[in-house]
Amino acid sequence: MKIQFFGATKNVTGSCFLFSTNGQNILIDCGLFQEDEKEYLNYEPFPFNPRKIDLMILTHAHLDHSALIPKLVKEGFRGKIITTPATRDLLGIMLFDALKVQKNEHNKQPLYDEENIQKALKQIEVLPYQKEYNFNGIGITLLDAGHILGSATAVIDANGKKTVFSGDLGRTGYPILRDPSPPEKADYLVIESTYGNKLHKTLDESIKELLQAIKDTFRQGGNVIIPAFAVGRTQDLLYILNRAVRQGLIEPINVYLDSPLAEEATRIYLSHPEVFDDEALREMRNPKKTALKLHFVKTVDESKKLNNIKSMAVIIAGSGMCQGGRVAYHLYHNINRPECSIVFVGFQAKGTLGRRIVDAEKEVPILGKMMPVKAKIYTIGGFSAHADQSELLSWLSKIKNKPEVFLLHGEESVIESFKESITGKLGLNCHIPERLSIYELK
Repeated sequence: MKIQFFGATKNVTGSCFLFSTNGQNILIDCGLFQEDEKEYLNYEPFPFNPRKIDLMILTHAHLDHSALIPKLVKEGFRGKIITTPATRDLLGIMLFDALKVQKNEHNKQPLYDEENIQKALKQIEVLPYQKEYNFNGIGITLLDAGHILGSATAVIDANGKKTVFSGDLGRTGYPILRDPSPPEKADYLVIESTYGNKLHKTLDESIKELLQAIKDTFRQGGNVIIPAFAVGRTQDLLYILNRAVRQGLIEPINVYLDSPLAEEATRIYLSHPEVFDDEALREMRNPKKTALKLHFVKTVDESKKLNNIKSMAVIIAGSGMCQGGRVAYHLYHNINRPECSIVFVGFQAKGTLGRRIVDAEKEVPILGKMMPVKAKIYTIGGFSAHADQSELLSWLSKIKNKPEVFLLHGEESVIESFKESITGKLGLNCHIPERLSIYELK
């Protein structure tokens, strides 16, 4: 048995790993590189032969795990794609939206076309949580990762050994979804490390900070711009703000959801209550579900009209790291206004516009123009859908034996710090793979 690593090595995007055993090649995820300095890898041929991949497992629908699947199909992959029912539903809208973004990028050829997406979707076979799938004597089970709707941890049972790919792990006690489910046993574990060196604020603290940011900004006569990931973070925010209004913590506010993708994803969320936690199910059954003044912004013209609103608006728009999408226009019209606020509620990768703003650069390039950053900038880590260091260690500690660990999906300094925590507190043997490295599993 062996694992080869093709992405998310010492960085947070491009997740793609190859597990090989008994003559079978199983690919886990096939994601987009989103950092500027690594984007060129999306356009290079795969460092493996797609025709020789026998099966693929998709942990969840976020583009840094899924967006190169149509390219994989274009280049000859014909096997099944195993994923959860909710991920299948999200994947369709995610991939078509990703293609639309590619077509709008100047001087770049799209990585694939609509036909490649359609073929990929037809190759999906759904696997509910906790059900075992048998593939030529290899057992595959998906556990709830609690990160976004349908997100999964993949457990591969082969040759009497369990090899586990965590996918992205969610928070404990976070809204809507159930807590992540650790495997009972793992001999080899590939685990994400996004926040492996940090502790998030509590959710209650983060909600208070968000509500106070909105109140202060409205008092000053400005708008609140929230760059949010269309799948996951947006639904969490709408849930939290709606509940806050119903609890009387804030007045009914105008929230503009400027993302057709996020609107579609929200509808898919509502169609999968089987993965909700008990609190979210109670909220769904409440006869007065909506307390927010929620506006869905569908067309580009409707989006442009939001630029005429100078105050008392919360605008949620993609992309989450400000790499294109409609949020760029709202930043353009608000970031130079001291009365406005930009609220970041998710991870900002190195090299992205969002990271430059978070890192307090005084001017940033938006729509081809250097814009002064005068708005107040908030970074509220407690809304992250990624587990923090404490939650990752807790998840790891629930595995009954001592697996050999591979640390992925984190910046290099973060992974190094996380490795020290794991070895020091849990006594586990950890590796930090390089891109294209191969590890033989005993």
